[in-house]
Amino acid sequence: MYDSGSTAFMLVSAMLVLFMTPGLAFFYGGLSRRKNVVNTMLMSFAVIGIVGLTWVLAGWSLAYGGDGASPFIGGFDQLGLAGIVQTMLDEAAAVPDGTTYPTIIDVTFQMAFALITCAIITGSVAGRMRFGAVAAFVALWSLVVYAPLAHMVWGGNNSLIGGIIGALDFAGGDVVHISSGLTGLILCLFLGKRKGFGLKTYRPHNVPFVALGAGLLWLGWFGFNGGSAFAADGIAGLAVLNTVVSSAAGLASWLIVERVKTGSPTLVGACTGLVAGLVVVTPSAGFVEPWAAVIMGLVVSPVCYFAISHLKTRLGYDDALDAFGCHGIGGILGGILTGIFCVPELSWTGHGGLVYTGDFSLLGSQILGIVVTVALVAVLDLVIIAVVRALFHGHLRVSASEEALGLDVAVHGESAYPAYTGLDS
Repeated sequence: MYDSGSTAFMLVSAMLVLFMTPGLAFFYGGLSRRKNVVNTMLMSFAVIGIVGLTWVLAGWSLAYGGDGASPFIGGFDQLGLAGIVQTMLDEAAAVPDGTTYPTIIDVTFQMAFALITCAIITGSVAGRMRFGAVAAFVALWSLVVYAPLAHMVWGGNNSLIGGIIGALDFAGGDVVHISSGLTGLILCLFLGKRKGFGLKTYRPHNVPFVALGAGLLWLGWFGFNGGSAFAADGIAGLAVLNTVVSSAAGLASWLIVERVKTGSPTLVGACTGLVAGLVVVTPSAGFVEPWAAVIMGLVVSPVCYFAISHLKTRLGYDDALDAFGCHGIGGILGGILTGIFCVPELSWTGHGGLVYTGDFSLLGSQILGIVVTVALVAVLDLVIIAVVRALFHGHLRVSASEEALGLDVAVHGESAYPAYTGLDS
């Protein structure tokens, strides 16, 4: 029989992670300009419709199908989830050894990861990318980048990053945060800067929306990290505890940095620090002790704050809602710190962190895994961008007049605040 506790736990975890994508819509919507809030939120909601279908059609099979022999891709044997119902019936008749919950639950759980990963990307291109181009890019990216990368990290002993290289990623440092953050950066570089970027300050138009979205993300993240233990056990409890303390430390650390740098701690800053703390602990949530998770949260906020407030300005890229500055940078830092703080007995590979073993093996594997992830994602991103540009005759960006008017009215014929008569900010 299945473990009923773990089965219920994974069902709840899957639903919590599914909740994160609408939460991100509120988070991004609050950070955007008033005239683009509908477009910004719609991009996150559209991901549900697009990736929810691509995952069923091919994503699950490419990530977790096949016999596990390929280092790069799952297989084509479960396209359209062919045979998933029969698998469920076969498992119910005779549960395979080591199976604690039905495989069909894992399809939904992993789909939720694909949804939130693709939604994160859209924050970098807010306010200037054609909606159809976003939709086409996300559809291709979910199949060409996300699904194979998930296999390369979580596909078993023969997988390239998680098996052959031996890099650890408990809940998505490489698969979710580095891949989405880097993709957002590449896309915004191709699109160019928003009109007026560098000449005026872009302010969040609705701070309560930001707080609401951050709260929903925080709630969903307990399923995100806790569910990645794949059982209702002590590792899941450790992952949830580390998620709490790292996000708490990230929030506190961000407020301190803001107080020192600007003299004014802000609610938007608190929400950003909370998310940064969640991002940095994701690769290691089930591998490190709580004191290490606190350190990770304390460290990530100054690093991400610098990336958002200084690096972006210095290099001149327009990452609209800081997907790269928070998720990309935070994910890279989290992956590296996993190689330092991982408890040897909790490691999937048997290699512990530097502070326990004095051995650089795991740290080296973590860094190599990140480098391979960055290289693969960058190359595949460029290919997908070329395809989408060809489909849209070289025009990924909205017209200057549409950008000036705002995409809500110009593209969607909707206004978030139709009775509002004040000035835009």
